[in-house]
Amino acid sequence: MPSPRPLRADARRNREALLEAAREAFLADEDAHVEEIARRAGVAVGTLYRHFDTREALVAEVYRQEVAELCAAPARLLAQHSPDEALRAFLLLLVEHSAVSKGMGEALESIMATDSPVFDDARTEMARALDHLLATGAAAGLIRDGVSGRVVLRGLGGICSMRANGWQEDAIRIATILYDGLRHDAASTAGSRP
Repeated sequence: MPSPRPLRADARRNREALLEAAREAFLADEDAHVEEIARRAGVAVGTLYRHFDTREALVAEVYRQEVAELCAAPARLLAQHSPDEALRAFLLLLVEHSAVSKGMGEALESIMATDSPVFDDARTEMARALDHLLATGAAAGLIRDGVSGRVVLRGLGGICSMRANGWQEDAIRIATILYDGLRHDAASTAGSRP
């Protein structure tokens, strides 16, 4: 199957405008209609449907974009911080990502009913990003060895999926507790070495 032709510059601008408008609309109003998204992007509804067959396809692409940006962060964080501090910063970004996802809650629920792999793919990518940070920290002797990214994600997942008031503050506290636990074992092990 031949690869799709690259988008013309105006079509690319329209697609980017639609994705940005959709993200803003979903965060501001979970039930944003395609007409509202097209209006915010400054394009006709037909243009929206040329890029995205359904509203669910648009939602999935906005979510994929959010996850891609999140999962690109470890390289930047490791360039700016020690491995343990990069892990701490990424855990806080995961909480922030959950807040964005909550803002898109109803929109995301619309694709949960489909057979879209978007959530499985997202969890896999986030776990892979965490695996990289954990392995880098363990190799430097700053983070406990033997913990997978998937386990850390599960540790944060429960609190981040809650809809109760104050969940984000609690999630930040729990992320800090996880971080302290991951560092504690590495620090005590390092301290006992000759």
